Amino acid sequence: MKYYLIAGEASGDLHGANLMKALKEEDPHADFRFFGGDLMQAQGGILKKHYAEMAFMGFVEVIANLRTIFKNLKQAKQDILSYQPDALILIDFPGFNLKIASFAKKNGIKVFYYISPKVWAWNQRRVLKIKQIVDRLFCIFPFEVDFYKAWGMDVDYVGNPLLDAIATNEIDPLFKIKHKIGYKPIIALLPGSRKQELKRILPDMIQVSDYFPAYQFVIAGAPTYHLEDYQPFIGGRKISVIFNETYNLLLYAQAAIVTSGTATLETALLKIPQVVVYKGHSISVGIARKLVSIQFISLVNLVMNNEVVKELIQEDCNPTSIQTELKRILHDPSYRKRMLTNYDQLAERMGKAGASAKAAKLMHGYLLGA
Repeated sequence: MKYYLIAGEASGDLHGANLMKALKEEDPHADFRFFGGDLMQAQGGILKKHYAEMAFMGFVEVIANLRTIFKNLKQAKQDILSYQPDALILIDFPGFNLKIASFAKKNGIKVFYYISPKVWAWNQRRVLKIKQIVDRLFCIFPFEVDFYKAWGMDVDYVGNPLLDAIATNEIDPLFKIKHKIGYKPIIALLPGSRKQELKRILPDMIQVSDYFPAYQFVIAGAPTYHLEDYQPFIGGRKISVIFNETYNLLLYAQAAIVTSGTATLETALLKIPQVVVYKGHSISVGIARKLVSIQFISLVNLVMNNEVVKELIQEDCNPTSIQTELKRILHDPSYRKRMLTNYDQLAERMGKAGASAKAAKLMHGYLLGA
């Protein structure tokens, strides 16, 4: 079978790679073509566009990059028609992928949506459009099944693919030696993979390090960047940047400061206490606050429907507030224990690994008419 996949950010690249690996086990003749990243490329096939050229988040940021986005859409449509896949597999990234889904449906191409769009967060009526343009929707959160059912849509719940990635990770006992990390306990900084996140959030994260001289702050570098991209923010501080080992970094950390996104859930599943931060363009965030109908932004709190981790958003995302919350995590035993207990409950709710294999089996079965 021929599969065309589109992932527009780092988390999608991770999940896409695990799905491709599982598809190859189901379908030994699987052929891939995709928009994605290095992890997907390692699974074989042809990479047509790297997600580093696609990841724009926020209303203002999207408007500022419309020319690039339209160019990417045009390239994707042309390449899909040329390739004529048996299935188009769209991974999250709804602003882009829902447009591609509509195009593919009009051209008679079967559409699978893996990691469903977060339509439950805002503009829920988009479900009606999804029902028309998506053949099968694969959900990764338990609460999504009931949400779509309420809108009359039958979906497949496969579990969360993050559990697959975490299950296959092996801690490196030589991690600290290899990266020349000293004796001080580690605070991990996960600023995200988008340029605007580095620009707006990383400076606050780094400034927090001035309040904790007894700790070693280490940045989890995004795979699309290099050390020189972080150096202007670090300045003369002794802060390391480590690439492609985020899980090991977290497992050796006492706590983490994490930009809202998939990384918050990864950090929680690895049982590392965290403070969640986010800061975007003021206009983008203002519009989002009017449109979004959910109480929390971090996946940890959304899954638990409770404030398990502190969210410092926009004006609250500043060095003083982050320092205050980090101090509680590090030095208030009861507060730290309560967070870790909630993490245990989160892990139970998330279930077990196997999402990638289950999704691949269902997709292949649908294509065979099972």
